[in-house]
Amino acid sequence: MSAPSPEQVHEEADGRDAVGLLDVVVEALGGQPREGQARMARAVADAVRDERHLLVQAGTGTGKSMAYLVPAVAHAVREGSRVVVTTATLALQAQVVERDLPRLARALTGELGREPTWELLKGRANYVCRNKLDGGFPVEEAALFDVPAPVAGTGGAGDAGRLGREVVRLREWAASTTTGDRDELDPGVSERAWRQVAVSARECLGAQRCPVAAECFSERVRARAREVDVVVTNHAMTAIDALEGSGQLLPEHDVLVADEAHELADRVTAVATAELSAAVLGAAARRLRRSAGIVSEALEDAAAALEAALEDAPPGRLEDWPAPLAAAVTAARDAARTALSDLKTAAEGAGKEEDAEARGARHLARAAVQEVFTVAERLAEDSEHDVAWVTAGAPGGSRAPSLHVAPLSVAGLLRERVFTDRTVVATSATLTLGGSFEPVAGAFGLRAGRRDVVPWTGLDVGSPFHYARQGILYVARHLPPPGRSGVADAVLDELAALVDAAGGRTLGLFSSRRAAEEAAAGVRERTGRTVLCQGEDRLPRLVRRFSDEPATSLFGTLSLWQGVDVPGPGCQLVVIDRIPFPRPDDPLMSARARAVDSAGGNGFLTVSAAHAAVRLAQGAGRLVRASGDRGVVAVLDPRLATARYGGFLRESLPAFWPTASPEVAREALRRLDAAAAAPGG
Repeated sequence: MSAPSPEQVHEEADGRDAVGLLDVVVEALGGQPREGQARMARAVADAVRDERHLLVQAGTGTGKSMAYLVPAVAHAVREGSRVVVTTATLALQAQVVERDLPRLARALTGELGREPTWELLKGRANYVCRNKLDGGFPVEEAALFDVPAPVAGTGGAGDAGRLGREVVRLREWAASTTTGDRDELDPGVSERAWRQVAVSARECLGAQRCPVAAECFSERVRARAREVDVVVTNHAMTAIDALEGSGQLLPEHDVLVADEAHELADRVTAVATAELSAAVLGAAARRLRRSAGIVSEALEDAAAALEAALEDAPPGRLEDWPAPLAAAVTAARDAARTALSDLKTAAEGAGKEEDAEARGARHLARAAVQEVFTVAERLAEDSEHDVAWVTAGAPGGSRAPSLHVAPLSVAGLLRERVFTDRTVVATSATLTLGGSFEPVAGAFGLRAGRRDVVPWTGLDVGSPFHYARQGILYVARHLPPPGRSGVADAVLDELAALVDAAGGRTLGLFSSRRAAEEAAAGVRERTGRTVLCQGEDRLPRLVRRFSDEPATSLFGTLSLWQGVDVPGPGCQLVVIDRIPFPRPDDPLMSARARAVDSAGGNGFLTVSAAHAAVRLAQGAGRLVRASGDRGVVAVLDPRLATARYGGFLRESLPAFWPTASPEVAREALRRLDAAAAAPGG
């Protein structure tokens, strides 16, 4: 047997070093390193060294944040480079910044020779704008500080008074805060009040033109981010940076870690999606008139034409544009272009004596009109790479019809703007679909058709949980397939029997708010048990009550599928009402499926089933959150067992012990309820 080469020795040393540093951190926290966690840390270190992208599936309980942070931080400190960590949720972002990185820094300072540094980077709208506070922009709301005395017989001042008090408190807080970060304001304020002291990225003057840029809270954070080892941000910021070109928002970095990576492509799509409506055009025209003194009859006429055209246009994808709608979009584009020219002329004619508020007002007008021009021009191009559709208005006029445009695919954008010039480690508890990494690799642009176009490695490090011992997957194949006419009585009966057997302790995940409300009412009526329903109170309070009161159940929709972490006996039954396919009339999803079909693939599996698989896995993952958790995941949609695609979906779920017997599921729940209710249970 030949001796290992110097390169092999170096590679093995890198892997051992990563695991050794992880051991130091975990032992400093009083724990024991896990096998999957060590495998992941070694793989991340290898990927960073080899500059090869890595997709890692790491189940709940693996400790994946430390598994990627340890080798990433070590690389940044030793190489004098920078790592960006991006997450989908505020909860994980807070965990990384407030808990994981401080613990890691304390444990590894001696090993690395200095203390690692980090910064949390948010969008500009999250910070107070000093220029706006100093009068650099016009006040946007009338009677902000006119706080009337309470009227006899009423509970207090009107909306204007409440808004005024909120803004007064904001200004007082802004005078003392050292960060300007909205999240540090407690209690918080309404979005309407916050807009009086903050600007969006589109409205910001920019560091080169802002007269108080040196005191800008957002610019200070960005400056610190250019000096630290680790920058923590969110997928939306990562997406905006990708769309605008690398370096516009995020500082230079050679490693990007995307946690909750199953959400990345959807977040990029959301950022790249734009809207145009008569209300948007009207607001831009009013801003132009009020802030810059320019009356654009063409923009006002375009708003009226767009409103009329949208009223007559059928909802859904636009493949053959109605002539009035196409003409209205073209008119909006041309009117916005002319208005931008008028604004440029006004700026050139303004004298040096013009005050800051007038310049700021004109900038706000330019930002609003530029947005109209950009979206209208994109819609008018009718590119084959975009999907455009009309959204119907809401009954009663609470929402008017509008136009939307989104990219048909973001795979190319991700490949060119995210997976180029840096090493990307993408990780999630649900990154494989049907047991394969290939679907997500395709969504990231790493695969095209049946071949890899960018080198990558996939690794599933498993989970420390014994799913087959800890959970049952019960598929109610005897129930009727779900329909569109509400929740069937047979389904309500089945659901009530399960909740009763569990003694409450149920998280109900539903495809719509209407279904959740019908199910909550049906279970209350049949069992008399307490069922909380999303929308009845603020979601954090509902989740907290669900966690604190074991006999209570909580029913809701999409935000509960990923946002609930209730270990222990408070959640021993997770119910999923139906396979969470996208709506068949979803214009973007249906367009993507058709594109796959046209290319010779299976659009249903690639788009609809893949979407459902991720949501199912996320929902089922709410059950086992700790090593001692036990329970049942009940899917009330028989198609999971009977349809041809059912096997693909089941392979994406944790490996629970399967059954189709309602008696087996109920008896298991009764035993768990009795054990949890017993003294010491």
